[in-house]
Amino acid sequence: METALLTPAAPATVAELEKQSEYLLDALKVATSSAGEHRLFRWGKLNGLFPSRVGPSAVAARFALSQGLLEHVRTEAKGRLVVEWVRSLPKAVEYLHDHDSPKAVLRELQEVIGETRAGVPVWMAQARDEAAQLSLRFDHTAREMMKRLDALSERVDAALQRVACATPTLGQGMTRLVPWANAVLADLDWRAAGDSPRPATLSEVFQVANGSDANLSVFGFHEGIRKLCDGGLLTLVAAPVEDIDEPEYALEIGGQMMWLVQR
Repeated sequence: METALLTPAAPATVAELEKQSEYLLDALKVATSSAGEHRLFRWGKLNGLFPSRVGPSAVAARFALSQGLLEHVRTEAKGRLVVEWVRSLPKAVEYLHDHDSPKAVLRELQEVIGETRAGVPVWMAQARDEAAQLSLRFDHTAREMMKRLDALSERVDAALQRVACATPTLGQGMTRLVPWANAVLADLDWRAAGDSPRPATLSEVFQVANGSDANLSVFGFHEGIRKLCDGGLLTLVAAPVEDIDEPEYALEIGGQMMWLVQR
């Protein structure tokens, strides 16, 4: 690093001049590498371009301001202390290019290369760990997706088998006798193909039938259900009396209370 870069008001030793130059160049490197405002001096634990308001640090700061390397931006009162804020000017870059010694630049570059090289193994280990974790998450997601697809495929196959083995479509005669039959059969098929297949209750079936025929009575509903059972289109399942919450829709056949309906 070159010496005698500054011209202090009072005579200084070579060591002091070297220290002043070191402070100045370090400050200009920080100011030019990070745009925006900087504290001129360190304040407590808060960083500043120069470490102290006295001695070689203060001389270097005054030189930077007087030579147009730095400029005042604002001041900030902290009790009895005034904090000065500055920013670098274009001349600061020129000054660094002219006065920063090649040895100092190479030494700084060597430090950066050393730090980077030391960090590469750590980065590689972290990258490997992240890649392994990503692979595990991908495998887990793929397995879950395949399970869902397999389950859906099984449901589709079962639905196709039911369609293939199902009783033929309602004839015109049955449609005339039970006008709401198509709506009921479609609802039961939909329930059977769902995620949790279950029979419908007679009260649920009545709601579907009543939606197709608003004038439908419970007696007419029971007559229609009997006809569909006789035609092999429906199957009734008995249930304990205590499980039947709407007994007016239940149908007594052979001494049993029929309550559940399925295809």
